[in-house]
Amino acid sequence: MDELIDMRALLEGMDIFNVSLWLSGLLLLLVLIGVRVAFAAAFIGMLGLCLYFMERQGFERGLLTAVRLAGQVPHSKSTGYALSLIPTFILIGYLAYYAGLTKALFEAAKRWVGWLPGGLGVATVFATAGFAAVSGASVATSAVFARIAIPEMLKLNYDKAFAAGVVAAGGTLASLIPPSAILVIYAIIVEESVGKLLLAGFIPGFVSAIIYAGLVIGMAKVRPNLGPPVTGFTWKERFESLPGALPIAFVIFIIIFSIYYRGEDGAWATPTEAGALGAFVVLVMALWKGMKWGQLRSALMEAAKLTAMIFAMIWGVLIYVRFLGYAQLPDHFATFISGLDYSPYLILLAILLVYVVLGMFMDAIGMLILTLPVTFPAIIALNGGPDVTREMSAFGMTSEECAIWFGIIVVKMAELCLITPPIGLNCFVVAGVAQDSKLPISVQDVFRGATPFFGADVATVAVLIAFPGIVLWLPSLV
Repeated sequence: MDELIDMRALLEGMDIFNVSLWLSGLLLLLVLIGVRVAFAAAFIGMLGLCLYFMERQGFERGLLTAVRLAGQVPHSKSTGYALSLIPTFILIGYLAYYAGLTKALFEAAKRWVGWLPGGLGVATVFATAGFAAVSGASVATSAVFARIAIPEMLKLNYDKAFAAGVVAAGGTLASLIPPSAILVIYAIIVEESVGKLLLAGFIPGFVSAIIYAGLVIGMAKVRPNLGPPVTGFTWKERFESLPGALPIAFVIFIIIFSIYYRGEDGAWATPTEAGALGAFVVLVMALWKGMKWGQLRSALMEAAKLTAMIFAMIWGVLIYVRFLGYAQLPDHFATFISGLDYSPYLILLAILLVYVVLGMFMDAIGMLILTLPVTFPAIIALNGGPDVTREMSAFGMTSEECAIWFGIIVVKMAELCLITPPIGLNCFVVAGVAQDSKLPISVQDVFRGATPFFGADVATVAVLIAFPGIVLWLPSLV
């Protein structure tokens, strides 16, 4: 009884804001020592809610309220219509791989740009960009092209680290080029238009691909031993390769047209319906090309596994986010950021540098859904608030434009997480696929080959910050 009285006295004197800071630090520590983001966030969020309500309602009643809320929040948020877009976009990518569409895409790219220095590397970059436009998962893109592109490059005596690094970096393009699962997650967290964010990712995604290709060409010119060009293809052979790549282009057209075509009654389809339609079209193509039941089952299982992982993280983080809302940590941070007497661009740079550090220890999706509840309100406040006009804002854009612009930049930063040690998920995937294929490539080789692409990503982010119109032009047309 005395212990219960002491606990109540302790809770009554507790500052929930300071507690939220300590618990957020504990959450980062748990993630860094290897606890899964979903479980760490759910545990910290649940603990925070318990402390918050027990301080206000007493021990037993507060505990019951916290438990009920922790159970209701994930269910109410995850049953939203927008989240159903994620599994359909992921499924498109796996079905396209098992249908053999990726190999035809790589062959077409090889015949058209293989003559350049490091030609197969350039072909890999453009092929991954094309496949990213039908796949919502970076990991899936890297795994697919590790099986297709790396053996081709090694046959032509490409440097093994260079070959693996190109594939790992090229796979990150799926994070930015729609249909992108991570862009959908960002849109849901910040409550912005999914359609506009997906549209905003197209031009930055292909700008990033061009910068990657330029880097590959430059490296191959300076060090020709990295990768020789591929010559000998006639114009006839090049044009003969195009029909094999047309199904990918057709699926891209279907998705874009479905979302952005405006009839008399509005949009022809929602993003979710467009994703389902795209998956159906790819499935028909796969069956027409002779997909076996085992391949279809593998595609469905892989899509289900990745979807379950993403949803589990969202569920856990939603509990943590609800606690942050009660503790008002995002509001305090936004007020602090907007009150700093520094250039808004300098503060933005500092926030992006934090993402660079976090990306070394966390996966991309986990990092975003943990940090956005705090960083996004801060960026909006820094821009001038939710109702600011373009003329009065710090970045020269409305709050909606700022949300879209920051979303593309922060997703591009999240791509760095996929190729930076020690977590770099794409690098581990490429190494795992290579070792399964009996290729002499280690994880260290992949990280070494992917390192130059870190500089390319920094250059892309700098371009997007300097020229926000690259991001905002397409969404402005909707």
